[in-house]
Amino acid sequence: MQDSVYLGTEKVGRLLGKFALPCIFSLIISCLYNIVDQIFVGNGVGYLGNAILGSFLGGVVIIAIGYTWGDGLLQLIGATGQNLSLAHDYGFIIYAMMPLALVQNTLASIIRAEGSPQYAMGAMLVGAVLNIIGDPVAIFVLDMGIKGAAWATILGQFVSFLICAAYLARSKTFRICGGSFKPRGKLLRQVMALGASSFLTQLSIVVITVTNNILLVQYGAQSEYGADIPLAAFVVIMKLFQIVLNIAIGIAAGAQPIVGYNYGAKKYARVRELLKLMIKWTVLVCLICTVLFETFPLVFIQMFGADGELYTQFAVLCLRIYLSLILFTCVQKVCAIFLQSIGHAKAAAPLSILRDVLLIVFSLVIPIFTGVTGIFWAAPLADVFAILITGAVMVRLWKELSIPDSGI
Repeated sequence: MQDSVYLGTEKVGRLLGKFALPCIFSLIISCLYNIVDQIFVGNGVGYLGNAILGSFLGGVVIIAIGYTWGDGLLQLIGATGQNLSLAHDYGFIIYAMMPLALVQNTLASIIRAEGSPQYAMGAMLVGAVLNIIGDPVAIFVLDMGIKGAAWATILGQFVSFLICAAYLARSKTFRICGGSFKPRGKLLRQVMALGASSFLTQLSIVVITVTNNILLVQYGAQSEYGADIPLAAFVVIMKLFQIVLNIAIGIAAGAQPIVGYNYGAKKYARVRELLKLMIKWTVLVCLICTVLFETFPLVFIQMFGADGELYTQFAVLCLRIYLSLILFTCVQKVCAIFLQSIGHAKAAAPLSILRDVLLIVFSLVIPIFTGVTGIFWAAPLADVFAILITGAVMVRLWKELSIPDSGI
């Protein structure tokens, strides 16, 4: 398209900043929905149409599973007797918004890809502000407890959805009509192939969370900490992990349209420059976060509420362990998304879940010998193996990208 020519001519650093920063903020804002709830509670057309349809139907499936399975699902993923009622009250409200929440995320990606990342970020920001304001009002003023946190969350998500949906009427490059939402297997397969790496990355986080929840309850019950302390500490650590990971994913996802355009135009020098910048920005962010986590772990733990000295002691130790090599985690994920951006799906898909598969394996094995803390040691060990394998793949790719091209 004529409007996309600038992707191959403008300075890559400026382009990456324009596309990546709004994407980063959107992902962090999305992550903040649940984090804000926890902080307050703890302290008191064609492809486009089929992508939207697929997201909506995915949300319907989640609703069906969530309501049909009921508390059994919550117990399966790690809810204990002490927190099951809270999980029930929160989850059964959140389920209802799943179809529109997934559609909103899909629309945000479409909007960013069309060249309007600021609009997508603005939609997420409005919803997040409503959630931040709504949480204390619903929890403390209206005395709705954790149900209030859930209602504030879905209110923000619904408003973000409306803002993103409104963009469809002002799009510059596409128009959606009723026929756009007719299911087409071929189109859905192509959309799923393009998003496979990102989907697997997000799915793997869910699988890791569920697996670790079960293991933490099992091994925690055999330790002095009991089942609830390790589980509560892991929830907090995963929130911090997801914030940093979302920054890295935002950098990579924001770069996707730029990388894809330049790779297709065989401007390999620009592609190499983009890859270097993506890794440079990721390394810088992760180094800063690692220093903060290792130096001030107690500050981050207390943000979510500290329930006793035993909990604090355990949570601080495990935060330092689990997040010690988050730099490797993020660089590895960025490389996987980069491979997806240039159409190397066969390499991108396995690399996107490599670290997570290793993590699950180590999480199952190490605690047998070390007890509950071994579940947290599994993360840095998986990071080392994953970055070594990914590095070998990227070295080979770098050589392929070093052939002569049309220049920067």
